[in-house]
Formats: sequence, structure tokens, C-alpha cells
Amino acid sequence: MSIHYPAKVYFVLSVDTEEEWNWDDSFPEQDFSVSNVFEIPAFQAFCQELGIKPTYLVDYAVANNQECANILRGISNEHHEIGAHLHPWANPPFYSKTTEFSSHVINLPIEQVATKLSKLVTVIEENIGVSPRSFRTGRWGINGEVLQLLEKYNFAVDSSIYPLYRNDYFSCESAPSCHYWPSIENTNKSKTGEHNILEIPVTSGFNRTNYTIAQKLHKLLEKRPFTWLKANGFLWHTLLLRKLYLSPELCSSEDMSRLINNNIKKGDTFFHMYLHSSSLIANVTGLSNEQNARENICKRIAEVIETLSSKTEIEFLTLSQAREKMLEMDNIKC
Repeated sequence: MSIHYPAKVYFVLSVDTEEEWNWDDSFPEQDFSVSNVFEIPAFQAFCQELGIKPTYLVDYAVANNQECANILRGISNEHHEIGAHLHPWANPPFYSKTTEFSSHVINLPIEQVATKLSKLVTVIEENIGVSPRSFRTGRWGINGEVLQLLEKYNFAVDSSIYPLYRNDYFSCESAPSCHYWPSIENTNKSKTGEHNILEIPVTSGFNRTNYTIAQKLHKLLEKRPFTWLKANGFLWHTLLLRKLYLSPELCSSEDMSRLINNNIKKGDTFFHMYLHSSSLIANVTGLSNEQNARENICKRIAEVIETLSSKTEIEFLTLSQAREKMLEMDNIKC
């Protein structure tokens, strides 16, 4: 199928701005290492050169570190946005040792989320000097109770939905892949009527255009006996089926461009790339051990932008700007 590119597309980049640790280890609960934040000025300079306007979703460990807060405070507001990112293990008050289950915000008692969110918003306002309007939970996922808390603190955008993703503790698998007004009763579904917080999921999909069939096949092959045969790995290496994410820490620039092209075929014009700030330094998360981490992340982003800009005009937006643009265009599709 040939691709008919629209006259313009819209591009958002969000960065989970957080402490670094090996993701295979237990969750850090004190003495947080935040050295990755010192890479942000160079990363921001790269983004400004391309015109990208990152949204830094900042967690408590970073906002409560005065050096890190000063770095984020020093970036021109014209070229970025500061949002909030709630990591239960790093965000006081603390109630018990964090488990895999309780590391997901949506699995906590709402009273605990409320006190943690209050602390997070306060430390961002006091140390960085902004009132955040965009939000992402730690470990993904959102529910109606948390959405109502976000409304209380005047958030306008949530970006906690990871389309096609599920694990043993929650699922976003059935959620829309495009921006939508989430229902309080079921945040994986859209609603009509009164609207407050817009959900802007990150962009994910497959190298095949029928995502529904691709997801069913991918899920089937995650079960035995197919796992013994490493069936999904075979399909990945042969390019027959690849699950793709618009993330330079997970995918090559070629695969990210494939994903964008498939979404354009579906009529999408808004694209949301994401990464973790800890991916800007080498050998800390276990996700990647490549050297020159920031340079390689930037190279992949630049290649995606170069490929896309050769086909169409790109308008770069922060998360909050994307919400305003979608409302202006009456472009709430789901």
C-alpha cells in the first residue's frame, strides 16, 4: 500500500525524568542517583536545534535534588514543558517496601496516591518554579480515581496509557491508541460529554497495518509451546512481525519510521515519542549497555525526524500544547 502523507503532522516528545538504577534490581528507596539529569542540557540543546519541544515529566527524586531542579529551571520555557511523574518508591510519604505490584500507581490505595501527588506537585512548584499540567504514572496505567485527583491539581493532560501493553499487574491492552477523553468508569475507554483531562498515549504498534490481528498473534506466541520455540523472536528477526514503539531506547530509527508510516496509513497525524532520562547515560538501567548513550539516542531521534520531514511538514509540540492543538483542530478522534 502506498503512503499518502498529510500536509502536516504533529510531534510530541516526552521524557520520564527520574533517578537511574538497574531495572532488574529492587526499587531504590533512598540515596537516589540522578546523574543522568546532568545530560539534559546537552539533550535539550540538541532538541532545540531540531525544533523539538520536550516535555520533561519529573519525579520526586529529581525535583527534590536542588542541582537537578536548577538545571530544569534554567531551560527556557519556550522550548520545553515540565510535567509530573509519580514513582511510588521515590515519592514520600512512604508506607511499606515497594513490590512489583505496588510500584504501579494504580494499584495503591487512593489515599496514598493523594498524599504522594500533593508532595510531588509541591516540590516541583517550589524547586523548579512551575505548576505542572501534564502527568504520567510510574510503571504506566491510569484509573478513574487517579484522574479525579489530577483534576483537583489542575492537570490538563495525562500520558499514562501504553497501548497494546499488559503485564500481571495491570493492562492498557484495550485502550485506544489515539488521544481521547478517558472515562472515569473505565479509563481504557473514551467518553463523551464533560471533558477535563485529555489522554495522549505514547505511539506504539506493529510493522503490520492490522494491529488487532498482529496483537492477537503476538499474544498467542507468548504462550507455551511457542515460547519454547522463540517464535516471536524468529518473527522479529525475519521482519515478519515486529511490535514497535516510538522510543529511541527500544527501537531503531528504521523501525520507528516503519511505525510512523503504518500509523499515517491509518490516518494518524499526531505522534508521541518517549524515553527515560536514564537512557541518556550508559550501563545504568540494564535496558542498553551501549556507550555514548546520549549521542546514540539523539542520532536515532534525528534520523526519524529527517526521514519524516522529507515527506511532510512537522509541527513540534509539548504535551500541553498538543492538547490545545487538538482542541483547536477539533481532532479528538477516539
